[in-house]
Amino acid sequence: MELIKKNSTQISLLIATTATVGSLIFSEVLKFPPCTLCWYQRVAMYPIVVILAVGILRKDKNTPLFVLPLSIAGLLIAVYHNLLYYNIIPESEAPCVQGISCTTKFIEWFGFITIPFLSLSAFVIITILMFLYKKYLNS
Repeated sequence: MELIKKNSTQISLLIATTATVGSLIFSEVLKFPPCTLCWYQRVAMYPIVVILAVGILRKDKNTPLFVLPLSIAGLLIAVYHNLLYYNIIPESEAPCVQGISCTTKFIEWFGFITIPFLSLSAFVIITILMFLYKKYLNS
């Protein structure tokens, strides 16, 4: 656990970069058009890559202070997106009134891994890692 806390910015950078590249592969290579909520999540995820990279290079102990607002915002949007996607919130509550629906199923690996689930997972892990890093620095 100590190793994870100590390297949480590097692990977060790997996850954020994977999420960023993955979203671009889905939209630019596989031609899956992103819905409105996907765009909002991208707005939160993409800058995290840059912030983490700069924070690591500068050895900035305050990196979580810059990452957490974006990861928490992305996490909240991803939770909402998953609630819509799995019909816990009715689709009539979706902000996707133009373009692609927020509940369109492009992939479903192993019966449960979807694009909204991947995004949610990335934001959850990054948020947890940033809190662990803060705790590691304060101990």
